[in-house]
Amino acid sequence: MSVGWGNITVKEILDPINGALISGVPETVLTGISTDSRTAREGELFWALVGEIYDGHDFALKAAEKGAAAMVVERKWVHSKGAGKRLDSVRSRFPDRAIISVEDTLKALGDLAAWWRRRHHLKVVGITGSSGKTTTKEMTAAILGLGHRTLKNPGNFNNLIGLPLTLLRLGREHSCAVLEMGMNHPGEIARLTDIADPDVGVILNVGMAHLEGVSDLDGVARAKTEMMERISPKGLMILNGDDVPLMRRASSFSMPKMTFGLGKENDVRGTSIENEGPGGTRFSLEYRGAAWPVRIRIPGTHHLKNSLAAAAVALGLDEPAENIIKGLAGFSAIRGRFDVMSLEGGIILVDDTYNANPSSLGAAIESVGAMVAHGGRIIVGLGEMLELGDAAISAHREAGRKVAEGGASRFYAMGAHARDMMEGALAAGMPEDRLKIIETHDEMVKEIGQVMSEGDLILLKGSRRMQIEKVVEGLRGRAHGA
Repeated sequence: MSVGWGNITVKEILDPINGALISGVPETVLTGISTDSRTAREGELFWALVGEIYDGHDFALKAAEKGAAAMVVERKWVHSKGAGKRLDSVRSRFPDRAIISVEDTLKALGDLAAWWRRRHHLKVVGITGSSGKTTTKEMTAAILGLGHRTLKNPGNFNNLIGLPLTLLRLGREHSCAVLEMGMNHPGEIARLTDIADPDVGVILNVGMAHLEGVSDLDGVARAKTEMMERISPKGLMILNGDDVPLMRRASSFSMPKMTFGLGKENDVRGTSIENEGPGGTRFSLEYRGAAWPVRIRIPGTHHLKNSLAAAAVALGLDEPAENIIKGLAGFSAIRGRFDVMSLEGGIILVDDTYNANPSSLGAAIESVGAMVAHGGRIIVGLGEMLELGDAAISAHREAGRKVAEGGASRFYAMGAHARDMMEGALAAGMPEDRLKIIETHDEMVKEIGQVMSEGDLILLKGSRRMQIEKVVEGLRGRAHGA
């Protein structure tokens, strides 16, 4: 039978999280869960997570003051010197509040989410890959949402905290969940798969991302295919059949598989592709001898492949083709993820600033080449790509090479590896007077603003912490002012 907040008690969650009730009443009813004392509400369960900057245990009393009915804390904190006064304050002021101790609150959060997921009867889709995860998640949810009440990660809640918190929002009304799964280190995808127990797993691609945690491309492949090690034997794996490193690694796993891509050997294929520039792409979706006309409103080969992955999920779940066509047709670009906008004066600005790695950069460069107007120029502004470990220098030089070979007329770069990007572009034959290292966002706005003209296409991209979206806003403001 499905469960819901408001009828679950402290007693019921003790066993799933291996918790011990050290204070309060086991019959306490829980109305929800919160990890932030500032937003904790009456009757909720406050979960004290330990982060890099803040320790949730420091806010236990605050959560109780906000009305939290119970809290989960770590055993080592309970026995620490600093905990005594805080615990005594909670117990003396709120003697009815339940206090549960666990070995590790992060692990226990995942354990609770796993228990919660298995108490609900629904289809769960897990999506991972080096790039395209969020877009594919949103496309898939757009399709499934036409026939089902569908849960999905809000924003980028794709890690060991965000995914469990997403699952804990499951209610009786949900019949599908689409979950993005990210990783920085080996073992994370395995753990997320254990928690989510997906009926359908998707691996979009294997590229150079998060190399600080996995060393090289083979390490990325091993990390992504942890999903294949942990998914149920009855689960369906959907794989990018055009991705050679992925398929090489996946060949050692025996389970139901479905492939998507542009190659003839794929189960789900995109054919008869018509590029409509900034307006998107039309193609024929082929599967088992049938074909359907599809249009997506966002341009780029990488988004075409994302849509094929989403379609493959729907086909694997026996969703009607008309829902696939309608869901993909209605999908719009996500802000910061190859979001195409028109500036005054006939200039196209592509905002791909949410994040960057060598794979997603290559896809973006390839896509803008087919979008630029006849006679227009490509202007590229890049922030450095982070979390590349020992491959950082070579990856940034390769990025510069791709920019040059992609036909860029001007190239601006900022960050610690900007010079490496410039060297890559120079080596690929781009004239030195068309390259410039930029120190600030305002400087990049000024430099691009001075050279952009009618018919140009501007691509802006960089890792999240580089905040290249500031350049997007600056150029939009400059164009509007002009």
